[in-house]
Amino acid sequence: FTTPFSFAVLPQPLSIASNMVLESTIIIDARDHMYGRLASVIAKELLAGQKVVVVRCEELVISGSLVRNRTKWAQFRKKHMNTNPRKGPFHFKAPAKMFWRTVRGMVHHMTERGAAALARLSTFEGIPHPYDKMQRKVVSAALRVVRLKPNRNFTVIGDLCSSVGWKHGDLLKSLEAKRKVKSEAFFAKKKAAKLLKEKAEKAADLSAVSDILAKSGY
Repeated sequence: FTTPFSFAVLPQPLSIASNMVLESTIIIDARDHMYGRLASVIAKELLAGQKVVVVRCEELVISGSLVRNRTKWAQFRKKHMNTNPRKGPFHFKAPAKMFWRTVRGMVHHMTERGAAALARLSTFEGIPHPYDKMQRKVVSAALRVVRLKPNRNFTVIGDLCSSVGWKHGDLLKSLEAKRKVKSEAFFAKKKAAKLLKEKAEKAADLSAVSDILAKSGY
């Protein structure tokens, strides 16, 4: 399942039932994915040796209303070391760091294998360079429209973070607006180049080499 986006390259579905053939780096667009389900899929890929980059973490969603999730966050915020709170646990307010911390808890990061898996993960708010012009994927099994009933409440992680102290939401929106304008221009230029290439291929006269190409299987 893919959704039409206004950037350069549309995301493609990532199958979780893969045959574990590793790619160089998988870039996942986290927009409208269920927070925990996406984290579990990514944790498994990381442990298998795959490098994963997650962009637009601020648009992840979690089930339940904003009021409910703010209450749960307040309870989580109270957890600290009794004698010296500066030693942790630390409660991140940025969406990308929150998601990174969730995945960290799924890969046994205190072991050598888990630490190596976590090192293969990168998370970002928005879509920074150079990922804005690279192919991005979605995880069909973790999409909200697939996993959550239409009448259920849900909370966007960016809204939750802004309500508990994250201060960069407005800045991110302005940067994303500028990125989308550039991406639309990039995509239009890419389509024009593709059309020119197709016209050139149709107009090309290959009669001189057609026999040689046919013998070679082309």
